[in-house]
Amino acid sequence: MGSLYMFVQTILSYQMQPKIHGKQVFWIRLLVVIWCGVSAFSMLTCSSLLYSGNFGTDIVQKLHWNPEDRGYVLHMVTTAAEWSMSFSFFGFFLTYIRDFQKISLRVEANLHGLTLYDTAPCPVNNERTRLLSRDL
Repeated sequence: MGSLYMFVQTILSYQMQPKIHGKQVFWIRLLVVIWCGVSAFSMLTCSSLLYSGNFGTDIVQKLHWNPEDRGYVLHMVTTAAEWSMSFSFFGFFLTYIRDFQKISLRVEANLHGLTLYDTAPCPVNNERTRLLSRDL
């Protein structure tokens, strides 16, 4: 599902260029999606070969692997591809930095009473307090 999400976001970033961001963001996201796709393909291929039954029936429950075990190489390739795919997710989310730099949020809190439980109006009219102030 994460790979599908990355693919859809890459298509959207292609459609948003050059109005929202430049072509560089699209190309970087496309490279990361390809990286994720290659990792997912190798992981699924090697794990399906590993669990096909040619390397024994106890592989599903095996927790510790030794280099002399049958299927060790496929297990290591599957593990490396899984880690590679997770790093591609992390790399893809880092491409959102430029998008989120264009967003600013402002919070305004208004107190309409002396306490939170007070139902009477506050004697100070139109008092506004900033939650986050740069003057601190």
